[in-house]
Amino acid sequence: MNTLQFAVARAALAILAAGAFGATALAQGQAPEFTPQVGQAGKDVIWVPTPEELVERMLRMAQTTPNDFVVDLGSGDGRIAIAAAKKFGARSLGVEFNPDMVELSNRNAAKAGVNGKAQFKRADIFDTDFSQATVVTMYLLPGLNLKLRPKLLEMKPGTRIVSHQFSMDDWQADEMTNLEGRRAYLWIVPAQVHGAWRIQSGGDTFDLTLEQRYQMIDGNVRLGAINAGLREPRLQGDRIGFAFVDNAGVRREFSGRVNGNAMAGTVKSDAAAEAQWTAARR
Repeated sequence: MNTLQFAVARAALAILAAGAFGATALAQGQAPEFTPQVGQAGKDVIWVPTPEELVERMLRMAQTTPNDFVVDLGSGDGRIAIAAAKKFGARSLGVEFNPDMVELSNRNAAKAGVNGKAQFKRADIFDTDFSQATVVTMYLLPGLNLKLRPKLLEMKPGTRIVSHQFSMDDWQADEMTNLEGRRAYLWIVPAQVHGAWRIQSGGDTFDLTLEQRYQMIDGNVRLGAINAGLREPRLQGDRIGFAFVDNAGVRREFSGRVNGNAMAGTVKSDAAAEAQWTAARR
């Protein structure tokens, strides 16, 4: 028997064995275990699994730790939620509409030894409250990403969002990774800072106006009759920073955190020691 004949014979035996297993299961009153097929139709997308290497990179982009709660939207066979629990120690939840996939995910989690830490539920991602997540992962279509975007932007500032392959249109990603032609995008949910603020630092008071488009900010500070532009304005999650040059020609550099309608942090300048600052919405 040559190599080709041997390979054909092995394939035939495998098919016969699979058929025998299925027949035995049916004879015993058991349905054969569900096996997903790449490209099978789902509620909103077809199923195409994310490669394991990209799964790990996505979770590393999000800087996942044991303190995180990872929610995978459209979790398929559960591989992202399972990797988050097994490799990163995070608590995780997979949200999947197909009940067969949910059962498969639970079996996979049990095999990986994380069935207590990685959980799965059958649900529509658009009807699911995942507001407590600190990391959200997904492999959806562009239109679905945009439909989810308002809900994602309402999440706690600093929440990390990672998408396989598809972007969020004009919400520019904070990071993009390319792995053998497959892309992964990361966004960090920004605090909402648009509007008028009043800064207090020592005996100084400044009126600050901020404009915002997602994580991109700009603005000016009122210095008497002058509206001075900001230098190096930046926003990442709840972390904010900006600088301006005052009427004495001194550069003041502010960094701090946003907490709803308040901000606080430290300010540095060449003319004085580091000081504290606070701000409240006007």
